Amino acid sequence: MTVKKLFWEDPYLVEAVAKVMSVNGDSITLDQTIAFAFSGGQQSDSGTIAGCEIVKADKVDKDIIYTIDAAHCLKIGEEVQVKIDWDKRYKLMKLHFAAELVLELVYQGYDHPEKIGANITEDKARVDFCWNGSIASVFPELESKLKKMIDEDLPIRSEFKDKNKEERFWEIEGFALVPCGGTHLRKTGEIGPLLLKRNNIGKGKERIEIYLKPV
Repeated sequence: MTVKKLFWEDPYLVEAVAKVMSVNGDSITLDQTIAFAFSGGQQSDSGTIAGCEIVKADKVDKDIIYTIDAAHCLKIGEEVQVKIDWDKRYKLMKLHFAAELVLELVYQGYDHPEKIGANITEDKARVDFCWNGSIASVFPELESKLKKMIDEDLPIRSEFKDKNKEERFWEIEGFALVPCGGTHLRKTGEIGPLLLKRNNIGKGKERIEIYLKPV
C-alpha cells in the first residue's frame, strides 16, 4: 500500500492521525502522512510520530520510510499522531517557490541556460547554472521581476498531472506550468522580500543563493 501524502492535499496541515503499516526496528511506514521526505532538492520536514522525533525520512518509490527513536514501542495497526515543525515547513515552502520562480525567470529571460543543481533548506535555497561570466549581472532585472510577481500576490495552482504515477505540477496562469512534486504556497505574496547572492562554484558554473529577508 502506498502512503497517502496529505502534504500534497493540504501543505498547511501541521498535524494528522495515521496508522502504522510496518515496523522494522527503528524504521516505520504509515498509511498517510504530512511529513515530507527529501525529494527534488527540498529538505525533509522535521517533526514527531507518536511523540518520537523523526530522525530521517526516505522516499522509496511511492512510499516513505521514517526512521524514529529506536526506543519506540509502536506496533502495526496502531494509530499515531504525526506533527511537523511548521516554522521549518513554511520557510521551506517560501524558499522552494522562490527558487522555482528564479529558475523559471532565468529560463525565460536568458536563453535557457542549463541548470546543474538545486537545493532547498530552511536557511536558504540555491540554483546552479552553466553560465559564462558573473550571473550577478542579471540580478537587477531578476530582482525587479521577482518583486513584481511577489507584490502581485499571484495564485499558485498545484495539482496532479498523473495521479497513478504521482506526477505533479505547479502553475501560475500566464507565466508557467512546471512539473514539481514539492509542497507549494497558495500565493506568491507569501514569499515576502528576498535577497539574492552570487557564488562562483567553478569555471563556467554560477550559483544563485536565495535568502528570506526578515520582515
